[in-house]
Amino acid sequence: MGKDAQFDGETMVEVWRSPGPRPSHVTAPDAAASLMLEPTDHVHSPTSVLGGNNKVEWEGVGGLESLQLQALKSVASRGVLWTHPTEAVSIVFTLHHGGDVEADGNCLFTAFQRAMQLRESPLEVRLRTVKRFLKEFQSCTVDQQAVNDMVSHLYSPDVTTGWGVHILQDVKLLARKTDREALDASIEELLQVGVSRDSAAESIMKDRCIPVTNGESWAKYMSVSGSCNDEYDIITLQYTEEGLLSVDENREGRAAAFGDDIAIQCLASEYEREIFVVQAHGTDAMVESSNCLFFLPHRPSPQAQIRHPPVFLFMKGTGWCSAGADHYEPIIANPASHLPQEKAAIVL
Repeated sequence: MGKDAQFDGETMVEVWRSPGPRPSHVTAPDAAASLMLEPTDHVHSPTSVLGGNNKVEWEGVGGLESLQLQALKSVASRGVLWTHPTEAVSIVFTLHHGGDVEADGNCLFTAFQRAMQLRESPLEVRLRTVKRFLKEFQSCTVDQQAVNDMVSHLYSPDVTTGWGVHILQDVKLLARKTDREALDASIEELLQVGVSRDSAAESIMKDRCIPVTNGESWAKYMSVSGSCNDEYDIITLQYTEEGLLSVDENREGRAAAFGDDIAIQCLASEYEREIFVVQAHGTDAMVESSNCLFFLPHRPSPQAQIRHPPVFLFMKGTGWCSAGADHYEPIIANPASHLPQEKAAIVL
């Protein structure tokens, strides 16, 4: 991967993009109209997709450090320049915070739904994402073994290794809601013979529940929204280098599957657009003191096309977090034909 952006001569912002051919020329800034969605059952209108009124000034976002705020205010006032990766179209977008999102595990899909101003609910967006994944995975248009390996690495890691990087590692399991009483009874039997609660739960859950180790189990896992209508409950076994730390049995069934990079690419494919995750790192996570804002692009799979303008999602970084535990918030991206492309704060 390679960097191809600067922040007005400073290194406050970095953009990472896979190398590839770039268009030889671009059209006028108001070319956004040529890529706007037509009205559908899912979208209110072409202009609402990128020009919503629910924006919040960055000064009103809590928890931002001064360097983060400075960088974000710049992309709000001067915009970012996006160029279609294969077509001769360039558009300047000003980026504004789209409001808070509840930290309930559904934040990726809620943030995407709000950034796009979709009529679909966040749950419908989640399930549509899973459906897209299964369509590509089951059609053998992707390297299934590579996907299986990625899923296993994320959700069923080998807890005997990897401790040079991680402090904690989570193993995710799926328990059918209809099996919970039987699982509780089996755990209780072990408690009666002196086994600790966590050890008993670990033993029974690992033996009776579905591990998230491949594409098929990922689809089951990513369908879980923390609602009573879910088929499965998520069980989390948390380990340190010394062994089992805790078992989250999720007895009320409220845990939802956090959206991951696989889900983001499926969103990009299903909605036929690039998705940029905008990371604002605080001083606890900055590699260099001058770098705080990163634009991480997620393109559709090779089976999909980029037919519409990008979506931007905001993610505040922390010094450490477990896999899939990032919090996403919407960014409202307004096309700004009045802003000169050469003055944009960022070139994506």
